[in-house]
Amino acid sequence: MNRRLVLLHGWGADGDDLRPLGDALKARLGGSLDLVSLDAPELHPQGSGRQWYGLFPAQWDAVPAAINQLQQRLHQLDGGEPALKRTVLFGFSQGGAMAIHAGCELPLAGVISCSGYPHPNWQPPSGHPPVLLFHGKDDTVVPFEAMAQIRDKLDSHRCKALPFKNGHTIPEETMQPIENFISSVLTELQ
Repeated sequence: MNRRLVLLHGWGADGDDLRPLGDALKARLGGSLDLVSLDAPELHPQGSGRQWYGLFPAQWDAVPAAINQLQQRLHQLDGGEPALKRTVLFGFSQGGAMAIHAGCELPLAGVISCSGYPHPNWQPPSGHPPVLLFHGKDDTVVPFEAMAQIRDKLDSHRCKALPFKNGHTIPEETMQPIENFISSVLTELQ
């Protein structure tokens, strides 16, 4: 059973948005990584792109159904539940919020959130997978403080938070720590 990286795009993007990042990570990890880039289920209200739930204004009441639907989709990927243990879930922005919320409740190898935020009233289970958080200090879309809000809810031994100098993006400087995290959590399972 192969190792897998599942990518969750941000608000207004689509599944193709993070594919270059996934391809680069796959190459860096020696090619032995299956990539799955999911499209959010809803059309973006401005006509192009997609959303996991309405965001402006925030439709927080839609979050539980969105999380449930994402978890079902992850269970339906090739290999079912056993494959989840060899899966890292990566999300950016709204996808990062979805990755943290949905992923911490599943038996994943790891969860990565870049420029994500915690959903209101989110409480992760104590036995959550290892988590890697990234956030730009100059982010004007999702406040930098969101990373600390997520980190403070997680087990400090199972969460690493790395700030970077930049805004709402995934800069090149994050590639090595992401590669190291994926390699580490997937190697532990062999």
